Amino acid sequence: MMIRTRGLTRHFTRHQQTVEAVRGLDLDVREGELVAFLGPNGAGKSTTLRMLTTLIAPTSGTAEVAGYDVVRDQRDVRRSIGYVGQGNGAGHQQRGRDELVSQARSFGMSRAAARARAEELLDAFDLTEHAGRPVSTLSGGQRRRLDIAIGLVQSPRVMFLDEPSTGLDPQNRVNLQEQVRRLHHERGTTIVLTTHYLEEADAIADRVVVIDHGLVIADDTATALKSGLGDLVTLALATESDAVAAAEHGSRRLPGASVDRTGTVVRLRAPRASEAAPGLVTDLAGAGVGITRMEVASATLDDVFLDLTGRSLRESNETSTPDLEGAVA
Repeated sequence: MMIRTRGLTRHFTRHQQTVEAVRGLDLDVREGELVAFLGPNGAGKSTTLRMLTTLIAPTSGTAEVAGYDVVRDQRDVRRSIGYVGQGNGAGHQQRGRDELVSQARSFGMSRAAARARAEELLDAFDLTEHAGRPVSTLSGGQRRRLDIAIGLVQSPRVMFLDEPSTGLDPQNRVNLQEQVRRLHHERGTTIVLTTHYLEEADAIADRVVVIDHGLVIADDTATALKSGLGDLVTLALATESDAVAAAEHGSRRLPGASVDRTGTVVRLRAPRASEAAPGLVTDLAGAGVGITRMEVASATLDDVFLDLTGRSLRESNETSTPDLEGAVA
């Protein structure tokens, strides 16, 4: 197991109150997995990564990364991982190539080996033509690619990416996701990333670990999480009496479905509801119930989060605060 945590917990003191940023996290990540921690700002995602990368110590519980304890074996953990934080990792006035060479030298590489490794990474991340420019002149996407290249200098067994695409425009976000996919598939690197972008977790992760208020509330593939919630069938009826009839028919045709009626609109959610929708329409037509509109939508990760917590992840990100940087341990 590349990452293993048991009861991992981190408390902070803020304004003389104890805040549980991470509460009893149990997690296993196998070698070669790409796992996304998904949740709103302030959920505990970044705090978890900072513990796993030895930047802060757990309040209680245990964690091992690449077989090393994050408290007792900090040096071995750090030699086994790459870490890209939320801020830019390269000095703004430094040149990209120089930053990579310096990082490689800090891991004990000879000057020739460091230069060769820098050129390899510059080529891999499409940065060769920009390598001689000061970092401050690079675009946001180029800087994030450089950050990831710096994190890969020592060919780590595990790569941690904390909100890698925050602040990027949609095009650069897609480009960065493609770089992460390449890193995962071509090198087999174990990758753990945090994100509050639903589409990002859905698009690139083998597993999605949903975190809220410091707790893991779901852990599965994105496909399994969405299929477990089921499709949403929305019916608009001509009258309220038709809507009542439609809700009753829907409950019978989709046993266990979640059924909600508001006025003349009926919403039914159940696994494989999209497959049952044509039969439901036929039943209603045979009963003389008039449908004016029907929509069928597959579940999204935001729907999963809403079902688990009672609120939208998109809305939570607009009102949440960041993880507790600077709070007292």
